[in-house]
Amino acid sequence: MNVSKPIASTRRADLPVLFALSATHLLNDMIQSLIPAIYPIIKTAYALDFGQIGLITLTFQITASLLQPVVGHYTDKNPMPYSMVVGMGCTLTGLIGLAYAGSYPLLLLAAACVGLGSSIFHPEATRMARNASGGQQGLAQGIFQVGGQSGGALGPLLAAFIIVPRGQTSVAWFSAAALLAMILMVWTARRYAALSKAAAAAPKPTKIATAAPAPAHSKGQIAFAITILVILLFSKNAYSSSFSSYYTFYLIGKFGVSVQASQLMLFLFLAAAAVGALAGGIIGDRVGRNRILWFSILGALPFSLMLPFADLFWTGVLTVVINLIMASSFAAILIYAMELMPGRIGLIGGLFYGLSFGLGGLAAAILGEVADWIGIEAVYRICAFLPAIGLLAWFLPKVEHRRG
Repeated sequence: MNVSKPIASTRRADLPVLFALSATHLLNDMIQSLIPAIYPIIKTAYALDFGQIGLITLTFQITASLLQPVVGHYTDKNPMPYSMVVGMGCTLTGLIGLAYAGSYPLLLLAAACVGLGSSIFHPEATRMARNASGGQQGLAQGIFQVGGQSGGALGPLLAAFIIVPRGQTSVAWFSAAALLAMILMVWTARRYAALSKAAAAAPKPTKIATAAPAPAHSKGQIAFAITILVILLFSKNAYSSSFSSYYTFYLIGKFGVSVQASQLMLFLFLAAAAVGALAGGIIGDRVGRNRILWFSILGALPFSLMLPFADLFWTGVLTVVINLIMASSFAAILIYAMELMPGRIGLIGGLFYGLSFGLGGLAAAILGEVADWIGIEAVYRICAFLPAIGLLAWFLPKVEHRRG
């Protein structure tokens, strides 16, 4: 029996649940973003090269990706709202590890724990946001995403004003954020359980005996489309990973800015994603997913090609514009996949948060090795062409736009 359909497709979006999920997403991703935010500190403290920095990103992304589709597939059949609390417990453990790690292997282990918490959180939270959407799927995913993107942007800002002046051990202060997230997750899980119980007790509509409609797309077409969507998200995440992992080094090396100034510019880059994610979700409900996808591809490419040749001021402006445009596509990609595979929301959430982000981490590790070989500025000239991969969207089949 399919248990992952929205609880009540005819009601309005449950905004308290969506805002609570957005807040937990913010706290979860804020903690995760502390990993790349402390790279300039640990690079000096542990005498790391760019390859070792990339390996930390890869370790985090692998643990954050490999389990997500498995967790999503299981919870599609057996919803486990309280599993998010367990996931945040893993994140809390990793956070303490990052603060007090005495060696490079312990840093890797701590990053893996943070990634494990993410792999448990995202599939269940994605389905809960879908179920609370009331049919406004773009709005729901946009609200959910703006929390995650805002949290990702806050990491570098907090690192600039707290971790950089006070050192690596100050990372432990953010344990309070993990505990707050766990409280919100308990409330959200209880609210979700109450909604599920109410939906089960509600009168069922009378079924009319009609022939079952034929699937809109064959399994082969769906598999092909999902593959393209994963590649599209990979190109976006690979580009974003090049910034979250190495942008501060690029700014310091090319323009001679301070560590704090580089963290502030990274914050501006990541903050733009929050605005883009929310706007893309809302507009996608009105104009359709395909148009948002094309806008995010064709709109970002010219700016990404100009970026390697810009001065400091225009580097800041261009990075904000690029991420604003690119982030608008995430909700569209996710909902497009959900409409291709209705009833597999946890699996889709796990696949796209997991596999694509894991591939982004792999790209970051590769880019780190390339940076050691040819220099960080040359890496950004190569990355400028990554948005062009989005032209594969031409081959995506059309899907019916559903509000319910």
